[in-house]
Amino acid sequence: MIQDIAPHQYRNEYQPIKPTANSILLCYKGRNLLLRREGEEVVYPTFKEAVNAGVDEGDLYHTYTYLFTIDDRRFYLGGAKSGEALCEHSTYEWEDVSFFRASKPKYLSFAGITGWQLSRWYETRRFCGRCGKPMVHDEKERMMRCPSCGLMEFPKICPAVIIGVTHGNKILMLKYAGREFKKYALLAGFNEVGETIEETVHREVMEEVGLKVKNIRYYKSQPWSMSDTLLMGFFCELDGEEEIKLDQEELALAEWFERDEMPVKDEDCSLTNEMMMAFKRGEWRLIHIRY
Repeated sequence: MIQDIAPHQYRNEYQPIKPTANSILLCYKGRNLLLRREGEEVVYPTFKEAVNAGVDEGDLYHTYTYLFTIDDRRFYLGGAKSGEALCEHSTYEWEDVSFFRASKPKYLSFAGITGWQLSRWYETRRFCGRCGKPMVHDEKERMMRCPSCGLMEFPKICPAVIIGVTHGNKILMLKYAGREFKKYALLAGFNEVGETIEETVHREVMEEVGLKVKNIRYYKSQPWSMSDTLLMGFFCELDGEEEIKLDQEELALAEWFERDEMPVKDEDCSLTNEMMMAFKRGEWRLIHIRY
């Protein structure tokens, strides 16, 4: 999956240390990230390159926002001015963040998409949601704090489930309605207030395809920065009739596939894809944690 970057080590402890000339600058504009391609690999600009492109050195080194560290390289959030200057006076270009699905090296793709999640959060936390005053960066932890009323805001992380509904050698696969992603997927949905994550599985399956399930088994989790989500994957078994009652507002189609007929290829990116491949290979039977 995208976060599996070993032997590289991702460290997200909040350490707002001043950047160096070789620190990496992640600049975003909407869904776009500033990068340069060298074959299939991506390269991000450094602080030194930003200064060479005409970005004011004083502003650059005094208005930084620390993001995280991978190995010994520190990543920082760059502003719009830095990005535009680099785009105009260097070989870096804006590219849609969906690039991460097929780019190398994987640890830099992971850095780019993770930085985008933090960038969106910082952008929407500039003012206090309670009193409207400007927020400030906390000095000790990753938090935006209102100096007027004391409101504290932490990064947005939404719990959600990915659900592999099985029936013997068959698995339920579907396509969502009105989305850019057109490939087959598994059922998914967000956890609601006051329910356990296992109850989320039961509710989402019933809401989207009208089926009852049993023997819920936890598989794995994945941080999914595209939707500020912590995904938790579960396999479960059909409990009753297999007739599907499709929620047409959410889904374009849903159908049962035999293992050897599943329309899926290994992409080494998402929890959904890994779960589908695990079922296709028969590896899902090794999962034994039941709820």
